[in-house]
Amino acid sequence: MIRINLLGQAKPKASRRPVDTGAALPALFVGAGVLFGALILGYLYYSWQRQLNDENTRIKQLQAQKTDLEQVKQQVEAFEKQKQVLQQRVSTIEQLQRDRTGGTELLDEIASTVARTENLWLISMIRKGNTLTIDGASASVNGVANFITALKRSGYFSKIEIKESKQDDKNTAVQTFMFELSAEITPPPAGGPAPPHAQAKPASAPAQPAPSAARPKVG
Repeated sequence: MIRINLLGQAKPKASRRPVDTGAALPALFVGAGVLFGALILGYLYYSWQRQLNDENTRIKQLQAQKTDLEQVKQQVEAFEKQKQVLQQRVSTIEQLQRDRTGGTELLDEIASTVARTENLWLISMIRKGNTLTIDGASASVNGVANFITALKRSGYFSKIEIKESKQDDKNTAVQTFMFELSAEITPPPAGGPAPPHAQAKPASAPAQPAPSAARPKVG
């Protein structure tokens, strides 16, 4: 059927059905929360990853320093061993220098001491290390005492001890006293001043011809 509007009134519009937005808000909040959480986790992951990279770089540097320090430690240990060896050598050389007594120097000292003692001569002289054993003869007991005094005053000998002193019964023509003594060789320090040779006072003894004796020998 066809309807004709004779009054000229506008045809009323049909009303729209209202949209329900209550169900979309929770989904929006959930999506925003997920996005925000993802951003925070991404930032934390990036920060932790950067810290991890920094720590790995630091660990590599420390390992390189450790390797260098171990090499330095090995060098120091090698130097310490060389130092100990050198110290031992130096100590040995110093000890030898302190204990060193040349044969010429020793003979000169003994000869000088004998020359300051009258009526005394040596028969043998044996050295073992720093110990010197002297066998000799004298026309008097005082000559032996003066010889010991001269050895002490020389500053070259110490711990002088008489081991034996007796009169020679085999030689009845001339009075002769045989003696044996030991002394420690203590030369002055290297480079130090030589001790003055004090003149030993000779003992008065009757002038008697000295018996012929064998040439002193150094053992």
